[in-house]
Amino acid sequence: MALKMLQVTAPLAAEQSIRKISEMEGVISFHKDCDTDGDHAVYSLLADSAHRQRLVDDLQNLVKMSPRFRINIFTVDTTIPTAGSTGSVDTREELLVKMERGAELDFNYLLLTFLSTLVAIIGLLQDNIAVVVGAMVIAPFLGPNLAFAFATSLGNKELMRQAFLTGTIGVGFAVLVSAAYGYLGDGVPVSQELMSRTSIGMDGVALAVASGVAGVLSLTSGLSMTLVGVMVAVAILPPAATFGYMAGAGEFKLAYGALLMVSVNIVCVNLSGLMVFLAKGIKPRLWFERKMTKPYVVGGIAVWSALLGLMIAAIKYPLF
Repeated sequence: MALKMLQVTAPLAAEQSIRKISEMEGVISFHKDCDTDGDHAVYSLLADSAHRQRLVDDLQNLVKMSPRFRINIFTVDTTIPTAGSTGSVDTREELLVKMERGAELDFNYLLLTFLSTLVAIIGLLQDNIAVVVGAMVIAPFLGPNLAFAFATSLGNKELMRQAFLTGTIGVGFAVLVSAAYGYLGDGVPVSQELMSRTSIGMDGVALAVASGVAGVLSLTSGLSMTLVGVMVAVAILPPAATFGYMAGAGEFKLAYGALLMVSVNIVCVNLSGLMVFLAKGIKPRLWFERKMTKPYVVGGIAVWSALLGLMIAAIKYPLF
């Protein structure tokens, strides 16, 4: 739902400031819950998606008033009487929590990568699209890619580093698993699903762009990303598994085509994701942070665009 409850812990001296901010940002309801330790109080503010980011930004300007200042954000499923609010947009701070969670490199991430790669290889070799789709359901590649684009839009170097590391290790691990399978296998079987991942055209570029755009739109709208995660996995997991398998089997010409496909898809997902974050107005709160972020944004767009141009040239003028 578009409505969320902000629970603010702040000094009693800040009450009038919080009331003023609430009136300016169109808060649906405001009330003081209780006093805490004599000089602080808890305030509840019901806000819709249209005003929530500005409200959170304004409230954060009060943080210097107390080291105990805190904002907790809760989802509101229903309110009676109903409030006229449509859509659902998460704030920058809520998105950051999601992105940090998606960029985590832990045992579960590696296990899901291993299992999804194994299932994908089996589906590709058996020419079984249902098994390939099942692999993409559990593939964890959505988080790192969108986290990198999000971190670039905010100039968050630590999150960029973590997302890049997680994404690189994930794809690299998938390639190694599939390469071992290819090395131990009995050559390349007759499989349309497998062979279709050894070449890419402009339609594949469009698919990857659509995956990045859909991922960011779902993320910023607070919607379930399960289906979008499958779409991003469509762009990354099968060609990565195909590249590893072909390389392990010694079919380097076919491996090159799969490598080109997965590279194009990763670039398109990140570039389109970054562009949509910018279009949605995702940027740092403070003006000097925005100024410091500009080189990261411009550089990110330039690098991804240049890589995409080179890869499109490679598609138009193949080496093999």
